[in-house]
Amino acid sequence: MVNLVEGEKSREIIRRSREFMDILTQDVDVLPMVADRGEGVYVWDVDGKKYIDFSSGFAVVSLGHSNPKVIEAIEKQARKLVHFPLADFYHELGASVAEKLSKSCPGGGNKKVVFTNSGAEANEVAIKLARSSTKRGRILAFYGGFHGRTMGSLSLTASKSVQQLGFFPTMPGVIHAPFPNPFRNVWNIDGYEDPEELINRAISFIEDVIFKAYPPEEFAAVFIEPIQGEGGYVVPPRGFFHELFKIARKYGILIMDDEVQMGIGRTGKMWAIENYSVYPDSIQFGKAIANGIPLGGVIHRGDFGFVTLGQHSSTFGGNLIALSVAEVVLEETPKLLPNVERVGMHLGRRLSELMEEFEIIGDSRGIGLARAIEIVKPGKGKTPDPKKRDELLRECFKRGLLLIGCGESSVRIIPPLNVEIATVDRAVDILMEALNTVTE
Repeated sequence: MVNLVEGEKSREIIRRSREFMDILTQDVDVLPMVADRGEGVYVWDVDGKKYIDFSSGFAVVSLGHSNPKVIEAIEKQARKLVHFPLADFYHELGASVAEKLSKSCPGGGNKKVVFTNSGAEANEVAIKLARSSTKRGRILAFYGGFHGRTMGSLSLTASKSVQQLGFFPTMPGVIHAPFPNPFRNVWNIDGYEDPEELINRAISFIEDVIFKAYPPEEFAAVFIEPIQGEGGYVVPPRGFFHELFKIARKYGILIMDDEVQMGIGRTGKMWAIENYSVYPDSIQFGKAIANGIPLGGVIHRGDFGFVTLGQHSSTFGGNLIALSVAEVVLEETPKLLPNVERVGMHLGRRLSELMEEFEIIGDSRGIGLARAIEIVKPGKGKTPDPKKRDELLRECFKRGLLLIGCGESSVRIIPPLNVEIATVDRAVDILMEALNTVTE
């Protein structure tokens, strides 16, 4: 059943998992990884095989697996108090982490924080904040965007049709616009040669199509990703957000910045939106904030928010174990930003070299340690090749490198933020070996 699995322990756990768990996202025949333990950038499966983990647990373990400072924080807090609900009571960790998050945001001014259990829930809170604060109902989002799979966040999500399959009707009032993808866009513009034209087309669609059909004064918010994650690690032209924010400000539309995958240092800035020199009204975070312990939240401008007690609450939002790790993450991440920039540039150069050598790589893109390559069919322009992408992932897996897909046929390369250049080179060498195999 699982041709890539050599160990009997792995085979048995996969069998039991498929029998008793409702596994809905990953084809086991692509990456049949059964993890046992991890250290830094490495993980071992239950049969003892060692892997370089350039998936970072879906961009979660930004400080690496089993980070000593993370373990120390967990153990210390667990001996004192595991849980105390911040919805009704108070704790120093809640105040401390909220203060640090508020002060980390670009744009200055007073900020407030709402803690949640996950990134999807953070976007649910952002929807509620936008609608309750503006008294408006409509929301603008983008094709290719991913904001979660809960019903409200799913309504914003438009990266793969399977994510919406069987769940109609979703939340009403969400309108999607094309996202300016320099490599693959609905206008067939070669964005690398004319990014301004791509920006103009994207903005014009919003103004001349969407706002002609739906009153702009009825839009509460626009939800963005600074880099579209699940949609393929798509980096928009640099001027796009500047123009988008101008439109939003014109009509009093709040800008809700989903940094669940790209925030907390992944791009070499604390927040990915800082790469574009614009200031959103809220930042939704999750994933890396607690290095593997579930935590998410929203940082929003202090002059809007929930106005009535009981409008929103969460039993576990701001769990004390998670907040203790978040303190470590918020202390250590700023120290790693120079490494992210330096190693990220090196990784980008290595991937560009692969693109020059292998015709099946149609594009190499990203910022910092948020990188991806897009796999296409040779000789057929930009035609995506998801089967070849999955074959490439399998070949990397067989050689001890964990990578995961994104978009229709892209591979994301997202190591921990403290990764060293030597490890990047080893991983890229494995990727090159796998490319040689799938292109033979």
